[in-house]
Amino acid sequence: MPSPGAPLERAALSRELSEFLVELSISLNKYAIYPQSHPALGPAAAGIARRAEVLLEGRPTLSLGVARHQLVIEGVATDPRQPVLSDLALRLHRHHLGAVTFRRGVSEGEVAAVLRALAADAERGGLQPIGLGPPDALRAWRHIELHPVTFAQLELLDHRDEEPQGEGPRAPVWIGLAQAALATGEGPEASPPPTDPVAIAQMIEEHPQSPAYDRAIVGYLQRISGELKTAAGPESVALRRGVSQLVSAMRPETLRRLLEMGGDEQQRRQFVLDASHGMAVDAVLDIVTAAAAASGQTISHSLLRMFRKMAQFVGEERGAAGQHADVALREQVRSLVAGWTLEDPNPGGYGAALQALARRSQAPSMANAAFQEPEAARMVQIGLELDHVGVALWRAISAVVDGGQVGVLVDLLDNLPAYHETGRDVWRRLVSPGVVRRLLVEPADFKTLDRLLPRLDAQAVEALFDALVESPHRATRRALLDRLARAPVDVSDMLLARLADHRWYVQRNMLVLLDALPKPPEGFSPAPYAGHADARVRREALKLRLKLPTEREAGMLAGAQDPDPQVVQVALIAAQQSCPAPVLQAVTRRFADPTFGPELRLLAIKVLGRAHSPDALHALLEIVDGGTTWLGRRRLPPKSPELLAALVALAGGWSRHPRARAVLGQAGRANDAEIRAAAGAMGAR
Repeated sequence: MPSPGAPLERAALSRELSEFLVELSISLNKYAIYPQSHPALGPAAAGIARRAEVLLEGRPTLSLGVARHQLVIEGVATDPRQPVLSDLALRLHRHHLGAVTFRRGVSEGEVAAVLRALAADAERGGLQPIGLGPPDALRAWRHIELHPVTFAQLELLDHRDEEPQGEGPRAPVWIGLAQAALATGEGPEASPPPTDPVAIAQMIEEHPQSPAYDRAIVGYLQRISGELKTAAGPESVALRRGVSQLVSAMRPETLRRLLEMGGDEQQRRQFVLDASHGMAVDAVLDIVTAAAAASGQTISHSLLRMFRKMAQFVGEERGAAGQHADVALREQVRSLVAGWTLEDPNPGGYGAALQALARRSQAPSMANAAFQEPEAARMVQIGLELDHVGVALWRAISAVVDGGQVGVLVDLLDNLPAYHETGRDVWRRLVSPGVVRRLLVEPADFKTLDRLLPRLDAQAVEALFDALVESPHRATRRALLDRLARAPVDVSDMLLARLADHRWYVQRNMLVLLDALPKPPEGFSPAPYAGHADARVRREALKLRLKLPTEREAGMLAGAQDPDPQVVQVALIAAQQSCPAPVLQAVTRRFADPTFGPELRLLAIKVLGRAHSPDALHALLEIVDGGTTWLGRRRLPPKSPELLAALVALAGGWSRHPRARAVLGQAGRANDAEIRAAAGAMGAR
């Protein structure tokens, strides 16, 4: 059993079988969407017939087992996350089909007829699923046979006579197992294979070892055990008795070999779990022993002896005690499978289970058991694999969360298909406000939070806001700001509610988030925060005001006059795009202030250069005026960043004005190369 969080290995499907299934799915889709006369249907059926003919050269029959979202072919299950094959499985499942068998000699006409029958949507238009129809309709084709999935249609027993002593059940899946064991697979005209469980076991024992043969046998056993898991009523008795006798009649080494070749570890474990529900207890113990050996696990001999003793008390003839022993033994087998990751066959939890079995008193309630973190993660993995929700699963999830290992749960959930019901329930638990708060306990687990972020609802996002407001760590607040800007829900109301907080950093952070939104909330005005005592709040308020057409000019004017250099910088950068007259006047006044910093003066010069106003020209000419020589000629001031910036501004916007042209001409004749370049930077006209 793989460790929690690790992806389960899956037995590889051969390329030929995979391509056959994909083409079958595509062809069935064509028959579902195209009219019967469409020219694409003939080649589709012909392609399936050709592929089937090639595959059947090395085997007498080819059978597909059908589950809701996956297929089983030669003992290998397809990936339920593969959309094309999952769609094919679902279409067959909707027709209540448990298997489809192809035999040698299949023709294009047979394929076309079967595809046409399967293309009808069994869930629309009131159509009856094929599997619920008359049995003759399922065998209407000589080389293709459809098998129903329900036990009511399996004809488990031959009701014309009492079942002869020594004979096995008559279910098609059992007949298929017998044919596979005999390795004949001949058509209906051939003599039927023996169905006695002991005879089938002997055929399997005597057959030469072959991976394909072993996979086929285990594939049938897996299908039978899976159906017996939910089967009820007298119809299933013969099949349950037959497969149990078959398993008991096999030698341990044969059973182990079959399980080694019959699928990956996930399929092997699922086979054991299904068998623990539907087979006789003796057969269950044989299978779990063989599966443990095939998986490289060790089972305590003492535990096996105890299981064998319990099996002696199982049976209806022993009344209620026998029923209790049956249930307890099966539960212990399933618990044993859950502990297969343990290298020591007798670790703490395992030893406690042995002691509980040995005592006559009732075992302690699971509600009082304390999960260790790795064990809890394994319990979650088992619950997800069984697609079962229960108290034990939620307790295990809580233990993993409390241990700070939410990422382990996310790893497990990421490997599940979207339709997994238990997975959806666990996802809802992980994105709850409580789990989100647990992730933000210092040191915060932002790596896992990022994986949950797209699934968070409004309540979970509220928990992020609470952490942003209360966290004393700047790095955490910065990280939360980034995540809240990407929140999958509308956060406008949450932001506005927290703006009423009197703390400056809370108001600043809320304004930062508002600035990150595509547009501010309807009716919101940042003007009340433009006069805040803290310059950091005023700066964020100005950024928001610049986004609002109705407040842009007022915001620039207030910003240009603000005592904080960073607020002024934001206003000057915005004024370079458009600078109304009141703002230009404020910029000109600030430029004359000797306390105006050099970086801000350069930004102000750029604003003056782009403002086509006489006042701006006058301010620029003052910057480049260095007075006169003793002969009365105008001269430039000493070279400075401000002089160069003013020359660039005059060359870009005022090169045709007489006074500006004279200055630019003088600068163009200067000895300094930088001054000459600035005078012609924008191409004086």
